[in-house]
Order: sequence, then structure tokens, then C-alpha cells
Amino acid sequence: MTMEFTDRLTRVEPSATLAISALATELENDGVDVVDLSVGEPDFPTPENIVEAGKDAMDAGHTGYTTSAGIIDLREAISEKLADDGLDHGPEEIIVTPGAKQALYEIIQALISDGDEVALLDPAWVSYEAMVKMAGGDLTRVDLSETDFQLEPALDDLEAAVSDETELLIVNSPSNPTGAVYSDAALEGVRDLAVEHDITVISDEIYKEITYGVEPTSLGTLEGMADRTITVNGFSKAYSMTGWRLGYFAGPEDLINQAGKLHSHSVSSAVNFVQHAGLEALETEDPVAEMVDAFEDRRDLVINLLEEHDIDVAEPEGAFYMMVPVDDDDQAWCEGALEDAHVATVPGSAFGTPGYARISYAASEERLEEGIERLADEGYL
Repeated sequence: MTMEFTDRLTRVEPSATLAISALATELENDGVDVVDLSVGEPDFPTPENIVEAGKDAMDAGHTGYTTSAGIIDLREAISEKLADDGLDHGPEEIIVTPGAKQALYEIIQALISDGDEVALLDPAWVSYEAMVKMAGGDLTRVDLSETDFQLEPALDDLEAAVSDETELLIVNSPSNPTGAVYSDAALEGVRDLAVEHDITVISDEIYKEITYGVEPTSLGTLEGMADRTITVNGFSKAYSMTGWRLGYFAGPEDLINQAGKLHSHSVSSAVNFVQHAGLEALETEDPVAEMVDAFEDRRDLVINLLEEHDIDVAEPEGAFYMMVPVDDDDQAWCEGALEDAHVATVPGSAFGTPGYARISYAASEERLEEGIERLADEGYL
């Protein structure tokens, strides 16, 4: 029997980051020591108090269904966290999801129909494109590679790219894959265009708690943006809870009601005891600060190591990634680096920006030093 698959899936490529990780795992299974700099996963354990909160919740019997949008205590705590960021969303305007990726998927499915235009800022996280295509949308892309991945000097390009036909703009600051944190002037430019063309904006703030000497602004706090911004965040990165799968989004109540239909008919709810662990996470500060300090040290280390090989990179101000200029055929470069140097990276073309490789410095200093040394020894730097 030959199965026929839907267009919404056949026009989507598998996740490039996970594909590279899978190849690295195959090599490791064959006994090869791979320095994996491809996946955005902190190498720190989940803070012990969060783990204990999850265990305590299971012991207390929090193993059944919750309300679809999430337990009220967690949504109230998220509401308070958002208020600290300057955003005004009550618990009724928040949905807790199994990871921030699920939040993005639900939002895009709720807003985008066949032929709708969605604007991306390149380099853009790989799953944005896939999610838009699965919803039937069309993409307009703005290249930030000529402006050191900063948005402010590229606002004219963004203005040229959007129009009254643009339904949605996705802004990710701090950015994956560049680590760029967009200036207030850049976000004000986004605001002006969104208001002028009546565009809804997703503000993906999953890395908001991981910055180095800058304080990122939440887009929804700007005048005119409260009713057109959907804020996405989660627990995976800041609290090293990737496997717990816990995220959330906040936005206008009519969006929450519509996206909630997809949420309730697909995932039902986030895991009960995981939500209780998330509640504890929002009260965790010191371990987060320690991780951020370590990431900053690692960022500086990698920049210095690359400078020794006359490679300049745009200095990330947040997250734990940087884009390294490589050959024009970045796919071949990354595949060769994995096969020859046994170092896993992600091709920039996966993010809409050929000629680069993304390095994740969410790894120990020892492994980062070894990875750079291997790439240099094999002629990749």
C-alpha cells in the first residue's frame, strides 16, 4: 500500500538541529567521541529545588488531569512574572503548554490560514518556517546578516518587506541562532510598522532570562502593542528544564479562547506535576544567575578562541549561540566538520542565512576548547 501524505507536511523539512544531533548520536553509538555544539540544551542539571518540587507533587497525588489552560496557581505566578516585565495579563489570558514550541504552534495555527503572509527576521529559528508552512502560510523574510544580526539598522528593510497584507510578524529577542538582543529603538520600529499595517506580533522571549549586560524589553510593553502582541516564554532554557516540556503564552483573551480549542483537542494540558515544578522554578533565582554567568564566560572563551584563528563574530548579548562565518556551502561545511573533526554544528542555511554555522556554547569550557581545536586541526577554521 502507498500512502499519500498531506501537502502541509510534505513541504516541510525535518528540524535541522535535531537532524544534526541524530547524526552525532549515530557516531557516538559507533564509539566516536563527538563534541556536540549543535543543540540548544544547557549542560546544567535542573536545580534541585525544582526537581524536589516535581517529586513532591507526584507524592501528593498531582498526577491526573488539570484544567486545560493549566493550574491556576501557576498561571497566577506567570501573570505576576509578566507583570514584573511590564506586561498586563491575568490568568485568563495565559495558556500553559508542553514546551514553548507547542505554544508557538498553537498560536500560528490559530492565526494563519492558506496564503496568509508571515514575516520572519533571518536568521530565524528553524521551526518558525515549518510551523507557518504547516498552517498554509507564505513567508516574507528580512536578512539581518549584513547588520551584525541587529534589527535597528535593518528597519528600512523590514518596512519594505511588510504591508497591509502581512498577518503576522515573529520577533525573537534574545535570538536563536544569533544571540542578538534587539534595541528599544528597533522594537519601537516594529511597533510603528505593526500599528500602521495592523500586524499581529509574536514576541518569542524564551531566552529573556539569559542576557549579558543588557536588559531586553518585552515588545508588548510598548504603547500600542498590548492588544496585538502574543508573548511566548517557557522553562526549558533559563531553568535547564528541557525534558520537562513546560512553556506558556499570553495574549488577548479572544486569541486564548480560540487557541485553547486546539490546545484542549490535542495535548489536553501540560503534565500536572511538571506544572507544580514550574511554580517552584519561578521562585528560583540564584541557580539561574550562576548559569548565566557561566554562559557569559563561555561566550567570551569561544570568541577569544576564534579570534586566534582570525575569525570575527557578532558578539551575542543573550541566549547561548553564535553564528560563525564559514564556507558558502555551509551544509557541506557542517557535515564535513562532523565527519572529519567530530564536531557537531548547525548550518546557517537552516535558519535562512547561508554561509554560517551556528555554535551552541551550552557546553563545558573543556569541550568548547576541544571542539575549536579539532575544527582548526582539520582545517575548518
